[in-house]
Amino acid sequence: MTATDTGVLAGHLSLLAEALLPFRASEQLLARWGAELAGTLSGGGRLLVAGNGGSAAEAQHLTAELVGKLRDDREPYSAIALHAETSALTAIGNDYGYDEIFARQVRAHGRQGDILLLMSTSGASPNLLAAARAGREAGLRCWAFTGPTPNPLAEACHEALAVASPESQVVQELHLVATHVLCEYVDRILPTVPAPPTAAVRTGVEVVLDGGGPRVEAG
Repeated sequence: MTATDTGVLAGHLSLLAEALLPFRASEQLLARWGAELAGTLSGGGRLLVAGNGGSAAEAQHLTAELVGKLRDDREPYSAIALHAETSALTAIGNDYGYDEIFARQVRAHGRQGDILLLMSTSGASPNLLAAARAGREAGLRCWAFTGPTPNPLAEACHEALAVASPESQVVQELHLVATHVLCEYVDRILPTVPAPPTAAVRTGVEVVLDGGGPRVEAG
């Protein structure tokens, strides 16, 4: 490894450190969003999430934490990454154009009171802007994770968490931090599921094979 190679990591960490200080101001916003999201999900509402490229991967990461779990076991909640339905995505793109791939799904899946979270480092993706318009028209609460403001997506949504860095990699890395913190706040509010008892419990019936032929025993 050369000195130049080691400098790449140092340079990247320096950019990340520069963005971390203003990012700390996002604490109250994430806490409030977490409480609002927990109330929406526990009331039977849904979270729709969308992004392009690396932001699409982060959108799917977020939905996995909510349908699955962040740390402690709890009930699963409805969260959909709109890019993950590939047949619908490609059909919509083919029939209606790429700018409509998320908006049409928002109109299909979103209900008034649901939450739409759109992720973009640039804040200028036409398909996300179309989704924000569709969400607001359908009565969804629209949030954005973006890079520096002002940008069109932040303005199109009700609220935005903006990372103050010109580097898209740094923006995405802090969007991932925001995802985990948001889920942490959600989990502080939503009830956990008690751990199962350690002793095994037999239920149902069991078919036993022996020399006299099969017999059924109650569990």
